[in-house]
Amino acid sequence: MALEVYGSSDLIERDIEAYLEQHENKSLLRFITCGSVDDGKSTLIGRLLYDSKMIFEDQLAKLAADSKTVGTQGGALDFALLVDGLAAEREQGITIDVAYRFFATDKRKFIVADTPGHEQYTRNMVTGASTADLAIILIDARKGVLTQTRRHTYLAHLLGIRNLVLAVNKMDLVGYDRAVFDRIVLDYRAFATEIGITRFKAIPISGLGGDNIGSRSENTPWYEGPSLVEHLETVEVDGTARQAGPLRLPVQWVNRPDLDFRGFAGQIAAGSVKPGDAVRVVPSGKTSSVARIVTAGGDLDEAVAGQSVTLTLADEIDCSRGDVIVSADSPLEVADQFEATVVWMSDAKMLPGRPYWLKLGTTTVSATITEPKYEVNVNTLERLAAKTLDLNAIGVVNIALGKPIPFAPYAESRELGGFILIDRMTNATVGAGLIHFALRRSQNIHWQAADITREAHAAQKAQQPKLLWFTGLSGAGKSTIANLVEKKLHALGKHTFLLDGDNVRHGLNKDLGFTEADRVENIRRVGEVAKLMTDAGLIVLTAFISPFRAERQMVRAMLPEGDFIEVFVDTPLAEAEKRDVKGLYKKARAGQLRNFTGIDSPYEAPESPEIRIDTTKLSPEAAADAIVERLLKA
Repeated sequence: MALEVYGSSDLIERDIEAYLEQHENKSLLRFITCGSVDDGKSTLIGRLLYDSKMIFEDQLAKLAADSKTVGTQGGALDFALLVDGLAAEREQGITIDVAYRFFATDKRKFIVADTPGHEQYTRNMVTGASTADLAIILIDARKGVLTQTRRHTYLAHLLGIRNLVLAVNKMDLVGYDRAVFDRIVLDYRAFATEIGITRFKAIPISGLGGDNIGSRSENTPWYEGPSLVEHLETVEVDGTARQAGPLRLPVQWVNRPDLDFRGFAGQIAAGSVKPGDAVRVVPSGKTSSVARIVTAGGDLDEAVAGQSVTLTLADEIDCSRGDVIVSADSPLEVADQFEATVVWMSDAKMLPGRPYWLKLGTTTVSATITEPKYEVNVNTLERLAAKTLDLNAIGVVNIALGKPIPFAPYAESRELGGFILIDRMTNATVGAGLIHFALRRSQNIHWQAADITREAHAAQKAQQPKLLWFTGLSGAGKSTIANLVEKKLHALGKHTFLLDGDNVRHGLNKDLGFTEADRVENIRRVGEVAKLMTDAGLIVLTAFISPFRAERQMVRAMLPEGDFIEVFVDTPLAEAEKRDVKGLYKKARAGQLRNFTGIDSPYEAPESPEIRIDTTKLSPEAAADAIVERLLKA
């Protein structure tokens, strides 16, 4: 809408207000561009920004200057430089990060995410796709359907994107040959059909030349469909379906500005709400009704999916961050075990049994993953057996949580069915997941209440249950010292039990090897057994290498605070290797023993153990005395 100068400030103001109102009321489409490396994703977005006049004069001048120095078009405008902002991207000519850009036409507003093409950055593509309504799959007309084309299509479909555009780019480099276009569309359709995609829009384009981008091109008279922008402006976005469903509002925070106001703030994930509506808080199940819908601009008579609001309730009921406010007659499921698809996004492989944080909506809870049911080969769609997941791998797993949470299958709700997995030690995001359904065992298995409590068992034995967790390299002296400590405690009349690493592997864990995944499971099982023994009132001693901090922290979290005592038997590798009572180091050095801690498998030393024993300075007897003295003071 062009602004004309009428000579009256009132008229100009009204014209500006009308323009802004028109812009504000436009619908918003979020979309991603993806495909293989150098298919022209950044160039396409740059062209969209250029054609929609969303580039300021100073940006255009800088683009012209950069195009001459680092461009790839012989000094002509290189539109990719508008998006490839990272220095590393400009040097390599590839996209690494997810770049978000805004532009608008007369009919609609757009937010586009330029996602990486390299397989090693698939995790970035997942990030961009997680909020998108549409995906543009670019294909270089000279290369056809490639591995990353299939990978990104599979991921886009997996993440719930149902509007797909197949943009066959660089048609100018194949002479705008219709046969080339038709062949690529046919190949792509064959793959798309295999994974359940029933429809997509195919458009022949040239991002560099602008063919079929903003308007139909004379170079493709055989193409009778819309230009890319025309399609983006008119494609239907399924926003009404979210608003038509039952209310789902994940509580982000409890708003308490003063003693007289208590509201529950969050963004409505689905449905709509009005004052007076009956609602239920899950997982508690408490019911009430909506008193007010509060926003910064004042109270609303109705709020719908996508709006951020604060609800006040008619009754004082318990509700906190992580809970979900739902329609009273349409509650969410609540469970603590699920089947889910996981996209692994970390260089460190997924280890079954290792504890992670799972964040779903506003809820964060402890989670462990079982061995994958299968891994998906996105190139062949085969289901492959797998014991773990590596970077960019996609697998179907079972997940167990530390407590039940409200959820919806991802197919019904991205917000309540999509989650991320976080490493508990580094706080790095390591995976993204999509819930399929709750496992029946989560509904069928319950804790059986026992009349004789942990405290009663401890009182009967006149002692405080403890878990003394001895950790250190093989040959450090863990078992020797732990055995001496138990003898001294037994002589003092204490009720104890020693769980030794080698002994446990003869029975409980005889099915486990020494891979990282098996070591994690070994410690998980031992931790569960040790917890049961402390519940019986015992002082439990364990002697395990337990090389990973995450698993030692997992066992610590199983017990009441203060009942886990980490004893680091600190022996330098050279000293442990010199002792080599069992001859294990010699075998490991000779390559006869794989995954041996300290040689070809890491040992993560405790950072702040309750007790540290330097075996180069203390004898086993003296170490045992020091540990018993420390325990009796606790």
